[in-house]
Amino acid sequence: MPSVRRTAPALLTAVAAVAALATPAVAEPAARTPAGCTGSAPVICHFDVAPGTYRVTARIGGATEGRTTVTAETRRTVLGETPTAAGHQVVRTFTVNVREPEGEPTGASGSPGLDLAFDGPAPLLAGLRVTPAPRTPQLFLIGDSTVCDQLGSPYTGWGQELPQYLRAGISVANYADSGESSQTYLDQPQLFPTVRPLIRRGDTVLIQLAHNDKQTTEADYRANLTTMIGAIRAEGGRPVLVTPIVRRWFNADGTLDNGTALLVNGLGVDLPAQIRLLAAEHDVPLVDLTALTRQRVEELGPDASKALYLTDEKRDNTHTSERGATEYAAMVRDALRDQHLLPGRLFR
Repeated sequence: MPSVRRTAPALLTAVAAVAALATPAVAEPAARTPAGCTGSAPVICHFDVAPGTYRVTARIGGATEGRTTVTAETRRTVLGETPTAAGHQVVRTFTVNVREPEGEPTGASGSPGLDLAFDGPAPLLAGLRVTPAPRTPQLFLIGDSTVCDQLGSPYTGWGQELPQYLRAGISVANYADSGESSQTYLDQPQLFPTVRPLIRRGDTVLIQLAHNDKQTTEADYRANLTTMIGAIRAEGGRPVLVTPIVRRWFNADGTLDNGTALLVNGLGVDLPAQIRLLAAEHDVPLVDLTALTRQRVEELGPDASKALYLTDEKRDNTHTSERGATEYAAMVRDALRDQHLLPGRLFR
């Protein structure tokens, strides 16, 4: 993501106040771009802040009609398309987790500091404020490439789209990483050994690991997830098990009732079934994303379901498009809300 470096020392202080939000309700015809930002479509903003959690408050709108979306860091959608009528502005607040690396934990380092992009069909940004929010509750994501903050379009993980469905007051810390199995996630220093000490009492941790456990025995798979559950609880966190999204692999009759689609591995281990059993045995909340995504893919059928994956673009029936990741993130949002796994006030 392109960025504009701001060298003012004030941006390194405890409060990074970028622009006053006490602007008039009706924008001037030629509204100025807030300090720290440049461009118009998109408006790109960069702030030299240390890793941590930040509360961002944006005043959106202007003299003309607007339709603005906001992404942060590595293509994370933190605000879905927001319409504004001509002459009107709205204030929207969201929380951003700033870390190094900013995308996948074992990936490229990216741009230090906080990057924001105000884009969409007609983006309008009138004011912006960034303040540290170090005590904000955290929602950690542990997973693979179907969950992670993907660097390059059109690849998009559902964890990348989840922040747009949550209000300020919860920080989505996506530590999912491409290619990881339940064993490698435990072993890799940048992954579980890094996540565990960051967990604070009351934090929620979603675990979706299965796609790369292609030759993991049932005993090892159960042991790996059980280790994570115990460690998360030892830190005062709340683990939530998530079954994996399906692969788009149809039978001749238009169903996904086969091992490839439903993540039965090369040793015959039904990985989603093991996750369901572990959730019951350890009294861990379950988000059955396998069942939810299977229902959606079968509902759309072999042709329409291509849009959820990268079938046409990459001949890839495992990884999701932006549309697919957005739909699947909404399913996770609904499950978290319906099971009261996060306070209701945090959902958009």
